[in-house]
Amino acid sequence: MVATSSFVTTQEHASPRAVVIWLIVCCAMIFAMALIGAITRLTESGLSIMEWAPISGILPPLSEAEWQRLFALYQQTDEFRIDNSSMTLESFREIFWWEYIHRLWGRMIGLVYALPFFWFLWRGALPGWLKPHAWFLLFLGGLQGAMGWYMVESGFGARTDVSQYRLVLHLSLALAIYGYLLWLVFRITEDPPQRAARSAALGGWLRGLLALAGLTIVSGGFVAGLNAGLIYNSFPLMDGHLVPEDYLSVSPFWLNWFETIAAVQFNHRLLATLTVVATAALWLWSWRLPLRPSQRLAMHFLAVAVAVQFLLGIATLLAVVPISLAVLHQAGAIALLSFALLAVYRIRTAVV
Repeated sequence: MVATSSFVTTQEHASPRAVVIWLIVCCAMIFAMALIGAITRLTESGLSIMEWAPISGILPPLSEAEWQRLFALYQQTDEFRIDNSSMTLESFREIFWWEYIHRLWGRMIGLVYALPFFWFLWRGALPGWLKPHAWFLLFLGGLQGAMGWYMVESGFGARTDVSQYRLVLHLSLALAIYGYLLWLVFRITEDPPQRAARSAALGGWLRGLLALAGLTIVSGGFVAGLNAGLIYNSFPLMDGHLVPEDYLSVSPFWLNWFETIAAVQFNHRLLATLTVVATAALWLWSWRLPLRPSQRLAMHFLAVAVAVQFLLGIATLLAVVPISLAVLHQAGAIALLSFALLAVYRIRTAVV
């Protein structure tokens, strides 16, 4: 009875190849979206479009008068008045295009997800277990679009940038959608589910590692939101100190974790280091367990992803956050999340 309830049947996983391709394409597009978002953030382009126009905004400016109108709207922001008062129309065009591409790509993700979804529903091609997940993802996608505007809107007030809190919410929801989709890909492509070599202990610790990696990535969102990578560009010490002197510069103390640059960067370093140490420990432990080849390979991928991401983070910091390295660091974060999810899925006590 326990074995029957713990494992799904092969038939439950059987799906048209097109459904699998659809889910993988959506994952890839969200991965790319995160990198476009990183470039948009790094080039300070996020406030260049002051309007939310889901339909008409698909088209870029088609006349000089329209460019002038949009530039005039941007000139009303504190970001322009305080940081970019000497900006010309040509310079504005450069930051505009990144925000435009970011929004357009988001709309494309919506279409690439929604249109095949309704087609598969109409044709009866979706497995029954997948339908509620697919509907919920459709809702999350709409919520993410609204969250994006909620984030951008925070920069229209008396500040020169978007709120780091809203930025982190936007990033976190994007990663949650990506991870959700990826988990469905793992589930739908497992044929047949295998019962052997499942480790409850290792699986539990891997779930904890996944949570730690996610927390580290979220802390990186606060680093990006506060431009905290532009100071303390040394490693492992921060201006000669293990813990920066201004770690607790505001009160109450817990606000430092979200609003003090020194604390935000130190916390990200600490969480990243803990993620590396925890991964190394689990990887070494896994060698003592009778894992299947696919499970052991997942552990190897995870270990390599963590090491590469840690080195990319150090390189980005020491080079004072050049766009190329920062975008690679963002890509490394999503790759790490992907391999952590793969390890959790492969090494677990039951098929979910």
